[in-house]
Amino acid sequence: MHIVELSGVSKTYPGFKLKDVSFVLEKGRITGFIGRNGAGKTTTIKAMLKLIHTDKGEISYFGLPLNDNEMNIKRRIGYSTGTISWYPRKSIRQIKEVTKSFYPAWDEEAYRSYLSLFKLDENKKPIELSEGMKVKFNLLLALSHKAEVLILDEPTSGLDPFSRDELLDLFRTLKDDGVTILFSTHITSDLERCADDIIYISCGEIRACCSKESFRQEYGQKDETLEETFLRLERGNRS
Repeated sequence: MHIVELSGVSKTYPGFKLKDVSFVLEKGRITGFIGRNGAGKTTTIKAMLKLIHTDKGEISYFGLPLNDNEMNIKRRIGYSTGTISWYPRKSIRQIKEVTKSFYPAWDEEAYRSYLSLFKLDENKKPIELSEGMKVKFNLLLALSHKAEVLILDEPTSGLDPFSRDELLDLFRTLKDDGVTILFSTHITSDLERCADDIIYISCGEIRACCSKESFRQEYGQKDETLEETFLRLERGNRS
């Protein structure tokens, strides 16, 4: 059983179309979701979280269709975007108290552990945080209810290099605990560091979905970095 499965997911906007997006995520693997700005990464993620109405397609988690099991599924997954904009004038402690009421599996010990790891002050408000600290706060909430799947939209955006290294190390630890991670990024070095699999999207279509090693073999050229491969593919040259 695949932990997450998308089949033929499509969404049309004026000037953009997400076209028959299909892929699966396997338990305990880290998948990097790569593509240039406007390629369809965030639209796909919003569809996976039922934050938008799709035109067609099926999405399931743990073998359960999202449409019929939304509340149960969302209690088992965690989501984080690169920034946070809700409750900007409430303290971290206050936001945590509201958030945990939605999750029967909320783990206060894990929350305290990540609070310390991320060096966050519970008395601070999001409006007082740097962009990098906002990312960490969003991740703190996502990681504190024993999520089995993490869906992260540009999670390293705004982080300094040391904090990015800490976060990528955390991804690997979570993977060892059986957590499935999908993270979108345009920072190819993040993929080099920790991704097991790569999903590459361009102009609303999935162009590749495979292990990182298979991606290198099929699309890369001799001595190319992943960044060089992506740039060449975006230019339409696979020769």
